[in-house]
Amino acid sequence: MKNVGFLIVLLLFFNACKKDNQLEKEISKIDVDVTIERFDLSFADAKPSDLPKLKSAYPFLFSERINDSVWIDRMNDTLQQELSSEVRKTFSNFEAVKHDIQGLFQHLKYYDKTFQVPRIITVTSDVDYRNKTIVTDTIVLIALDTYLGPEHHFYEGIQRFLTLKMDKSLIVSDLAADYSEKYISQNHPKTLLDDMIYFGKQLYFKDKMIPFKTDAEKIGYTQAQLEWIKENESEVWRYFIERELLFSTDNSLAGRFINEAPFSKFYLELDAESPDRIGQYMGWQIVRSYMDNNEVNFMDMLKLNADEIFNKSKFKPRK
Repeated sequence: MKNVGFLIVLLLFFNACKKDNQLEKEISKIDVDVTIERFDLSFADAKPSDLPKLKSAYPFLFSERINDSVWIDRMNDTLQQELSSEVRKTFSNFEAVKHDIQGLFQHLKYYDKTFQVPRIITVTSDVDYRNKTIVTDTIVLIALDTYLGPEHHFYEGIQRFLTLKMDKSLIVSDLAADYSEKYISQNHPKTLLDDMIYFGKQLYFKDKMIPFKTDAEKIGYTQAQLEWIKENESEVWRYFIERELLFSTDNSLAGRFINEAPFSKFYLELDAESPDRIGQYMGWQIVRSYMDNNEVNFMDMLKLNADEIFNKSKFKPRK
């Protein structure tokens, strides 16, 4: 009987894989026209006499309150020139990133027939790592100087947990996160579970929109960080349950388990070994379990409240 049960599970697994492969083939045929406008290069190569032309082509990048002399000084600034040179070297070939963005847009178009491909414009931002990507209905901005790689010398002085996420392989993951905000509905979070499920929805959104990326890339972990939380998932869950944290309204819990930080804060010796945002990861597994155990449309799930998802998820941590 055990062998029969195993065979049934194996058959279901292969059928699911076959269905997923068929879906991905269908999505790959969706026609989306992705053009990357390298404003960063245009500005770096421009002379002061080119400024009117740039302002005409990209008026939304030039504030009317800033005098032209400021932009001209920027063109001549040696630090800006060095920054542009480093961006040029790192992104001398943009095809891999473009291919990822095309994949994201194809999936968006499949799940949302109203989706329209926006203008995609690359810029530099004085390493503003809090705003690496900006997404609107018609324009996407990507600050390439925030994706030069974790070890880049321009990032000296920025905390390690932040620079780990400043890699070009994560551009499409950041864009997917921005787009998810347009589809996810959630009331003002009151409990830790509310926050966990919100980010769980966002990460599940990435499962659907960028399935070609690894789980580590989706959440912005190193592979070692991902393996740590997988190995300790049941212990983390026990910690949350025994201390009744899920439905707690303690505002400090977001800082301990949801927000970006050097590590999660259990107030135990293992803290320094743990990755940050463990609450996001656990919410992801709850949402995945909910989708595995309920017949519900993916986009409809994004509108459900946290309690309903949790109560019907049948979630059990891996052991």
